[in-house]
Amino acid sequence: MGTKVAFVCVHNSCRSQMAEGWLKHLGGDDFEVYSAGTEEYPEVKPLAKEVMEEAGVDMSGHYPKLMDAVPDEVDYLITMGCNVVCPFVPNRFMEDWGLDDPSGGPIEDYRETRDIIKEKVEDLIKRAKEEESK
Repeated sequence: MGTKVAFVCVHNSCRSQMAEGWLKHLGGDDFEVYSAGTEEYPEVKPLAKEVMEEAGVDMSGHYPKLMDAVPDEVDYLITMGCNVVCPFVPNRFMEDWGLDDPSGGPIEDYRETRDIIKEKVEDLIKRAKEEESK
């Protein structure tokens, strides 16, 4: 089994979805990837899907999920900077990425968020592989 990573946000409609998409795209079979929100939301933001697909990441099967989609325990629990208290999920490492929500802004805001998340996911992959090799 791969390293379990959960990305958590309020609606699971934008940032956490982008992070899930990047880790699945870049991390391959080394990771079990989950994303979820603390509140229901009807769909992934169309601009979030659009900018990820511009970067070559398929988001066609993505949809907002609630916390019950996350396993009872994960290796990494990452929150997106939603200014909410996320439900606690037992984890080895927890961090908050403190990302601004591009929702409601122009497509350029989504692209900027996408690129920041890609860098953070690449760093996470590197750190997780270093941790596994200890």
